[in-house]
Amino acid sequence: MLRVGLAMLQGARHEHAEALRGAAAELDVDLHVVECRRAEHVDETLDALVLPGGESTTMRIASRYESLLAALFAWMDAHPERPVLGTCAGAILLAAPGLGNKPYIDAGISRNAWGRQRDSFEAVVEVELAAPSAEFRKTAPAPRDRFAHQPLEVASQGASAVPDGFPGVFIRAPRFEQDAVGCQTVARLGDEIVGVLDGRRLGVTFHPELTMDRRFHRWLLSEASNAKEVK
Repeated sequence: MLRVGLAMLQGARHEHAEALRGAAAELDVDLHVVECRRAEHVDETLDALVLPGGESTTMRIASRYESLLAALFAWMDAHPERPVLGTCAGAILLAAPGLGNKPYIDAGISRNAWGRQRDSFEAVVEVELAAPSAEFRKTAPAPRDRFAHQPLEVASQGASAVPDGFPGVFIRAPRFEQDAVGCQTVARLGDEIVGVLDGRRLGVTFHPELTMDRRFHRWLLSEASNAKEVK
């Protein structure tokens, strides 16, 4: 049984939970998603962690009362071998954690650098990430024109898999500072770096949880399983 902590800070939390359960079904592994709302929920039993998207400043303010953000950082400090997936604002928390913490990924990042909400878009992202393969669910909706950098439609319906790329959903997305990335690049939008891996900390500036392509969540579960076996 894998126990994956989902930081209930803000953003597409429930979509991440659905994506995790879908990835677990594809990999045929037992999974319990732990909704982390307070510091006490972030404990030694967690095998992995997901930091969802949202508005990073709001997330920091909202977490103060229950000390959740400090607990998440303390957990990452204590368990560098356990995987973490940070999406959009979650990537900001990894690259610029604050609270006196050193960055968890070696990459500079800028908030809302793609523009406002109305500038959100979908585009094919090229991904190089070692993740277990799995067939996508037959119920996934059909691809929509390969997502050629077109305006964002209804992302919550779930963008489907594309044959030669990943359906990237960018919503008020941050940007990695291209000359300040000192770790492995795992996702690109053209020449733009949109996903980085530093050890077992994975940060992406888009929203994989809003798609039917579960490879990032399969990566998280696979890395968690590997780390658990090494114990």
